[in-house]
Amino acid sequence: MLSAILLIVLVGVLAYYRAPVIVWTIGLAIWLLALQFGFGVAVHPAVWGVFALVAAVLNITPLRRAVFTGPVFGIFKKITPPMSQTEQEAINAGTVWWDRDLFSGRPDWQRLLSFPDPKLTAEEQAFLDGPTEQLCSMIDDWKVTHEDMDLPEPVWQFIKDNGFLGMIVKKQYGGLEFSNYAHAKVVTKIATRGGTAAVTVMVPNSLGPGELLQHYGTDAQKDYYLPRLAKGLEIPCFALTSPSAGSDAGSIPDFGVVCRGSYTDPRTGEHHEDVLGVRVSWEKRWITLAPVATILGLAFKMYDPDHLLGDKEEIGITCALVPTEHEGVCIGRRHYPGGAAFMNGPTWGSEVFIPMDWIIGGREYAGQGWRMLVECLSVGRCISLPAMSVASGKVATFVTGAFARIRDQFGLPIGKFEGVDEAMARIAGYTYQMEASQDLALTGLDMGEKPSVLSAVLKYHNTERMRKALNDAMDVHGGKAVVLGPRNYLARAYQAIPIAITVEGANILTRSMIIYGQGAIRCHPFVLREMKAAMANDGKAFDAAITGHINFVISNVFRSLWLGLTGARFAGSPKSGVTARYYKQLTRFSSAFALLSDMAMFSLGGSLKFREKLSARLGDMLSNLYIASACLKRFERDGAPKEDIAVMQWAVENALYDVQMAMTGFLNNLPNRFLAGVLRKIIFPWGQTLRPASDRVGTQVARGIMEMGPMRERLTRGMYRPKDESDAVGVLEPALQAVVATEPIEQKLRKMGREGKFRTITAKERLAEALAAGWITQSEYDAVARARKLKRDVIMVDDFDMGMKQFDEKLLERLIF
Repeated sequence: MLSAILLIVLVGVLAYYRAPVIVWTIGLAIWLLALQFGFGVAVHPAVWGVFALVAAVLNITPLRRAVFTGPVFGIFKKITPPMSQTEQEAINAGTVWWDRDLFSGRPDWQRLLSFPDPKLTAEEQAFLDGPTEQLCSMIDDWKVTHEDMDLPEPVWQFIKDNGFLGMIVKKQYGGLEFSNYAHAKVVTKIATRGGTAAVTVMVPNSLGPGELLQHYGTDAQKDYYLPRLAKGLEIPCFALTSPSAGSDAGSIPDFGVVCRGSYTDPRTGEHHEDVLGVRVSWEKRWITLAPVATILGLAFKMYDPDHLLGDKEEIGITCALVPTEHEGVCIGRRHYPGGAAFMNGPTWGSEVFIPMDWIIGGREYAGQGWRMLVECLSVGRCISLPAMSVASGKVATFVTGAFARIRDQFGLPIGKFEGVDEAMARIAGYTYQMEASQDLALTGLDMGEKPSVLSAVLKYHNTERMRKALNDAMDVHGGKAVVLGPRNYLARAYQAIPIAITVEGANILTRSMIIYGQGAIRCHPFVLREMKAAMANDGKAFDAAITGHINFVISNVFRSLWLGLTGARFAGSPKSGVTARYYKQLTRFSSAFALLSDMAMFSLGGSLKFREKLSARLGDMLSNLYIASACLKRFERDGAPKEDIAVMQWAVENALYDVQMAMTGFLNNLPNRFLAGVLRKIIFPWGQTLRPASDRVGTQVARGIMEMGPMRERLTRGMYRPKDESDAVGVLEPALQAVVATEPIEQKLRKMGREGKFRTITAKERLAEALAAGWITQSEYDAVARARKLKRDVIMVDDFDMGMKQFDEKLLERLIF
């Protein structure tokens, strides 16, 4: 019995710590020796013979390849599904970073905490405090979205003159050369004031000609265009999406044929004859800034039927820069995306001849367009839409916290009703998750990473959380958010939600195909190595990968079982105190996720690619592991403030719960029911034990954003706050301060009313009566009068002249004040 226990412990320890094959061999040999000479159990020579044979096969590489991994390699090559060129380029694009740790089953928490905290330079901070603040003060979003459907000309000019369009352009070309972190914070701040301006600024700095030029452009292209983009002399757009090719951008029908032709350069007026170039035809839709663009980035499929470039006829997707004044280029018509006024529209052209040197990067980059786009998208998707989502979360937190404390019903602020505080906790918790997730990814970007998988995680989960936060904010505001007008600070963002959900990879596709579809191959320690070995017919490389993979699976079986049985209580944690249990649970679920991934690939093989619901749940596991770890990183970065413990708990506990539920949904639907049952017993030996954040924690979060304290300040830092009390957002803070300060006086007045002390009826008359009777002081009277006026300004919605008789304002004052 003791020897069996020792064997179980030995196997468990070797598996838990992922011992290499040679260590397994030595460990089991020592156990056999101990069995024979320590416990007096006779070990039959045949057992030693089998052990020696297996040890030789596993440890002697040529023998292992001949007996085991060679035959497996042959089967693997047959069952591995073929991969298209666009799929290969998408998988090879970008880098893996912290997502790989989460996929490993053994995240290195010290590594996470050692990542540098993102910071702004003095120049970047000055830009946020100066030009960005000034730009926000110039924006009247109601006028932009309801009356003009465009930014005013002074705002356009200010954006151009102050370098907003060249934040990513290097200083040698006249740009600002900001960090990715600064770029995101500028977009976030502008977006808290108006989405139209934010989109106008973010597009030239995200996926577009500027980004592509800096990475792939020729020296001549950089020297000409980058200074002009930095100074706002050129307005760029990038045309990728076609009516028949949206999410499947690799199937764009737009094409160009290599030929010789003539053209007149609209930049110089010079005419060129008999030039090698491409005759391009395209029809694009939903292209932001297209109606006002001066330079068109164009993606098309390039063909060379006459072999003017070489033997290859299908060159592939190619990106070119085309001045919009060039003959045959059509722009100027416009789309109206719901609730927003940023410039967006179609562009088209038929057999437009462009010279070869208009291809981004020149002739040698012909056919490299898809790789270029995917690599740049891995950066841009971490910044633009996630930043706008964070902005929406900050605004929702700021305005809803204040409104719910100012607005009262039944004698209580509405935020103190549990149904309302539940929604408010979600708003604050999602905002915490969104900013933490983006800030961690921005850290990676500024370290030189291009985390393509994490960019998809951010794009999907931040925009979905934005959708939920705005929905909740609308519900809490009720009628205040229903009526359009200058006083409504939520409706335009709410109307524009489908834009963020749709662009840069539709959310349904991103969740069901991209996050795990790329993540399983890119982040897994062995799968990509195995696939590359198969494509290269490299048996030696496959042998190294598959033996490591088998060890990885065995380890995760034992790790998942042990961590499940113990509730991860004995797992390591880099921190003690309130966060320790979260690190331990994340380690547990990282091991379980790695095991489920391998079992999905093992049981479903190539068909997993088409099991999008299962793939989506696996993606949800990876995503929420990342979100929870990012929230822990943020908590430590902020100095582990005690005021933020509740919101950190809400964010992490709900992310962990979402991981658990994604695993449960996966196991409920895995086709191999026997395997699903075994995995369930390994991962959840005591059942689903995690719960979402408690009601008590949610109430603490809700109360935190209704108070002018550190938690509210940290959640809303970086947003634009108007100083003008006539502004619908600007009035909230002074109104909140005034209402809170006068609450004891108002309670005193209500008590006197219940006791029948007043002879008058209206609130204003009773206030004056209390002053005259000496029940309150003049300063208290003034404070209450001001608080009531500000409260009314917060609650009121807009009404518009229809030529009918207007209300008597003096009567309204008498009744209300």
